[in-house]
Amino acid sequence: LPARERNGMRFNCLFPAFSSPGKSKEAEIKRINKELANIRSKFKGDKALDGYSKKKYVCKLLFIFLLGHDIDFGHMEAVNLLSSNKYTEKQIGYLFISVLVNSNSELIRLINNAIKNDLASRNPTFMCLALHCIANVGSREMGEAFAADIPRILVAGDSMDSVKQSAALCLLRLYKASPDLVPMGEWTARVVHLLNDQHMGVVTAAVSLITCLCKKNPDDFKTCISLAVSRLSRIVSSASTDLQDYTYYFVPAPWLSVKLLRLLQCYPPPEDAAVKGRLVECLETVLNKAQEPPKSKKVQHSNAKNAILFETISLIIHYDSEPNLLVRACNQLGQFLQHRETNLRYLALESMCTLASSEFSHEAVKTHIDTVINALKTERDVSVRQRAADLLYAMCDRSNAKQIVSEMLRYLETADYAIREEIVLKVAILAEKYAVDYSWYVDTILNLIRIAGDYVSEEVWYRVLQIVTNRDDVQGYAAKTVFEALQAPACHENMVKVGGYILGEFGNLIAGDPRSSPPVQFSLLHSKFHLCSVATRALLLSTYIKFINLFPETKATIQGVLRAGSQLRNADVELQQRAVEYLTLSSVASTDVLATVLEEMPPFPERESSILAKLKRKKGPGAGSALDDGRRDPSSNDINGGVEPTPSTVSTPSPSADLLGLRAAPPPAAPPASSGAGNLLVDVFSDGPAAQFVCKNNGVLFENQLLQIGVKSEFRQNLGRMYLFYGNKTSVQFQNFSYVSLAVQTKRVAAQVDGGAQVQQVLNIECLRDFLTPPLLSVRFRYGGAPQSLTLKLPVTINKFFQPTEMAAQDFFQRWKQLSLPQQEAQKIFKANHPMDAEVTKAKLLGFGSALLDNVDPNPENFVGAGIIQTKALQVGCLLRLEPNAQAQMYRLTLRTSKEPVSRHLCELLAQQF
Repeated sequence: LPARERNGMRFNCLFPAFSSPGKSKEAEIKRINKELANIRSKFKGDKALDGYSKKKYVCKLLFIFLLGHDIDFGHMEAVNLLSSNKYTEKQIGYLFISVLVNSNSELIRLINNAIKNDLASRNPTFMCLALHCIANVGSREMGEAFAADIPRILVAGDSMDSVKQSAALCLLRLYKASPDLVPMGEWTARVVHLLNDQHMGVVTAAVSLITCLCKKNPDDFKTCISLAVSRLSRIVSSASTDLQDYTYYFVPAPWLSVKLLRLLQCYPPPEDAAVKGRLVECLETVLNKAQEPPKSKKVQHSNAKNAILFETISLIIHYDSEPNLLVRACNQLGQFLQHRETNLRYLALESMCTLASSEFSHEAVKTHIDTVINALKTERDVSVRQRAADLLYAMCDRSNAKQIVSEMLRYLETADYAIREEIVLKVAILAEKYAVDYSWYVDTILNLIRIAGDYVSEEVWYRVLQIVTNRDDVQGYAAKTVFEALQAPACHENMVKVGGYILGEFGNLIAGDPRSSPPVQFSLLHSKFHLCSVATRALLLSTYIKFINLFPETKATIQGVLRAGSQLRNADVELQQRAVEYLTLSSVASTDVLATVLEEMPPFPERESSILAKLKRKKGPGAGSALDDGRRDPSSNDINGGVEPTPSTVSTPSPSADLLGLRAAPPPAAPPASSGAGNLLVDVFSDGPAAQFVCKNNGVLFENQLLQIGVKSEFRQNLGRMYLFYGNKTSVQFQNFSYVSLAVQTKRVAAQVDGGAQVQQVLNIECLRDFLTPPLLSVRFRYGGAPQSLTLKLPVTINKFFQPTEMAAQDFFQRWKQLSLPQQEAQKIFKANHPMDAEVTKAKLLGFGSALLDNVDPNPENFVGAGIIQTKALQVGCLLRLEPNAQAQMYRLTLRTSKEPVSRHLCELLAQQF
């Protein structure tokens, strides 16, 4: 066992027979069993053991356990050792309990009593042992017993420094295990003032505790900012001799410095000008010291020095408000790009990726483009090469897009297989965003497919088809280029898909050239047919029927292909059906009908690109920064973002156009209400007028010729109450009226509902955690002897538990920047489905649950809101921004929350209202 290797050296002096070289496993087990029998007899003997003997045997049991053997006795003897006044005996007792006693053990109460006595003894050694035990066991029962006492010990004026240090770390352990048990109250301010303590060990432990606590309650610990800056200033500006006991290889208190810098990253820049000035001086001093020659050649010196430097740069990036510091940080990192240490090169590239997203340092990052490109080519470590690719992606803009895309394509040819798909997505995103000349975009994507076709996902080649379809000026060039690409002997299947689609739509634009005449185009595509998968062959069959419309001279040849037995009797149902239907269509339909059915695809609706969404899913935090430049915030007002709107899903414009399956099918219409038997599922959020419940609490939930269901509801914090009114619209009594309600508490209703009568049902609702699917209500009854069944999605959405939050503009922008991770943001650009009236929009946003903030957005036409979703398990902060564009009749909706699914779900719900 690892424990044996780790701890065996300590016990060998006591038990040499257990671990002597040359002993077999059987001999060891025999020796251990003999020892266990001896210890058991000693514990059960008539003669009471003295403290030393008890300690010795408990220590042996502990060592035997660490060797990997189960111990089922001796626990009570270990607990008895806790009452000893000798340190060595008490220490062994606590050690045994920390290692062997389960948190659910029946002995916990006895142990708690002993710990309580030691904490009250005021003996610092015993108090430290007790605190260590609490931290090591960390059970909820121990937390409930001592969570109130430990803060008192921590802030007591007469507590020794070692006790304070142990108490702080113990409290941190309990808080991480059970945050609800740690009381927040009058001792909070006194904990913050531990940052002024004279003992550096106490300060270090206190910083760790405060950093953890302030993440949940930042306002309670806000006073720590000035104290942390003061302490950091004293460390940075002091000579090594001032902190002699805490100087590590000529670096004063490196661990404490790093912890203080991380604590400051939990807050925005200090509001006090004096504190902010002192902090800026500290940061400048760290950057200056990084330029000084090293005081030691030891690796420990450079590690400690660089740890402080990188944490300082992280704080500068976090504040993103000091242009001078940001540029200096970028220049400092640039010096590390060619450092001999691989780890330093990696960290420098990673930090520069973040710096590239700042408007102050983006240009400074771009000056290192040649070094980064060289790293991409020459680095031996794959992780460093990946960070170099990430940095190129982040620093890309219109001035260097062609160079960066070219280098990334060149790298793609030799890139590691694990990151090829990610590189493909990034190249596709950059090529589209910065494509001033769309012929270059087409060349880039086709080159991408040629180099890494296996890693080109559907989103990528779908996207190029959408752009070519939407732009008349590039269609001819695309047809010519893809025709030439298909002539390669080894042609990837994705290239065949793109070629099949583009030639089927725009092959007529190059048909005048004898080298690309219609028969040549068909022959070229059909030569690839038998080498492709079923899905690609289905697409090519659709291209063939398009050819019959575009080039009537190919009709006989194509009908021969469709009539072949390999098509009409194909084992795949999809291919067989397409062949039969296309053959019949080409034979029966007139020229005009055929032209109408097979008309050219209309332009795709303008929507957001799915490539960026895929990259975010694949990369997680930090993905997609180049597409947005990472600098978009509520002060921008560009509703379309990049050079071209980027649709991800598109609706079918006509029944005849989408033969290649590139357009998503429209959502199925809700089934009509029926009085016959059967189960009817009603989705109240997508079905007609019921979508009103997203922003309203009262109304008619469902109605047909038999039954009307009305709803009236109210919500407060994470609780809600809903009243459902069932009305019998007929003159016949409903029999066996019943329901099954899921996920909510309900009160019974009458089993019979008379004709023309109405009954009421009360539902009590509690939001335990964030959710995406509303609860269901199933209603069943008999009408005229026929069973009726209805399943409703109740109008309970996550926004019902919104609590409006008022905040100033400065606080809003600060919080907006804190929620900057890609997975925390959801954005949707969509056409207005209703008249764009400002007052109606305001009413809908208020009904949605958020507070509307005035004088926050620079554009007065935009709407900005904030709120907190209250659940029993957690609170989810939410910020929203709605940008109407009356001229284009479009909206852009952006939501940022602290939880990814909530952002996307709220964005979808709210977008449906406009």
